[in-house]
Amino acid sequence: MSDDAAPGLPDLRASDADRERVAEVLRDALAEGRLDMAEFEERLEETYKARTYGELAPITRDLPAAGVTPPSVSPAKEPPADGSWAGRIVGGEGSSAWAVAVMSGFQRRGRWTVPRRFTCVAFWGGGEIDLREADFSAGQVEINCVAIMGGVQIVVPPGVEVVVRGVGVMGGFDQRETGVRGDPGAPRVVVGGFAFWGGVGVERKKTRAARRQEKLERKAAGRELRSASRDEGLDAHLRILEGHQDLLRGHGQGHAPGRGAREDVREPRRED
Repeated sequence: MSDDAAPGLPDLRASDADRERVAEVLRDALAEGRLDMAEFEERLEETYKARTYGELAPITRDLPAAGVTPPSVSPAKEPPADGSWAGRIVGGEGSSAWAVAVMSGFQRRGRWTVPRRFTCVAFWGGGEIDLREADFSAGQVEINCVAIMGGVQIVVPPGVEVVVRGVGVMGGFDQRETGVRGDPGAPRVVVGGFAFWGGVGVERKKTRAARRQEKLERKAAGRELRSASRDEGLDAHLRILEGHQDLLRGHGQGHAPGRGAREDVREPRRED
């Protein structure tokens, strides 16, 4: 996190994802020895209390050291370059390589880059790994899960191939998505690890944008159907009216010859 993360917007409200990015920088700094445990806990507490970009920026102003680029925080969500899978396999190291939940929880969701290998641990806790809007470091990525009296839920978008190889002891790994063929060029997600009195679930969901689009399309189709039904009803009503008019005309024409015939049989008046 730097002062350049959101220039001119220090009062803009930060999101949970923004705070999590800063927390990742702090965890990396702790692992590299840049922070001791007391400093780490103090800054982590400040991170989760922060409400604006202006409050987040000072927390990592002196982190990380040269040669490591801190993640930037942008108030605008950037869409993928295109809608193809090729546009979402971006290379690089990934924005987050691990996550831990000890009697707590973690989330990886929204726009983030999945590394070639992601490791997570849930001990008496739970985690969510949502890949629907994620980019991928490679055409195949591995998610290694350790769930001990806890659980991890992995959400993948349609088109992604999933292979589940985890082992469960009094627990298990969800195998329902294994064997579903992926789209050409789509990434492959290999889920492995170990579950003891816990579980790792895998489910396939469409993105919110795709669900909204389908909802709009259903509403439009419903409007067209109702409009067509009204038009058909009006046409049927007009046909009935035309039929009544034909009957009335036929009824009137049927009496005219009778009157004429009676007039024809009248005998001419004789003159004396």
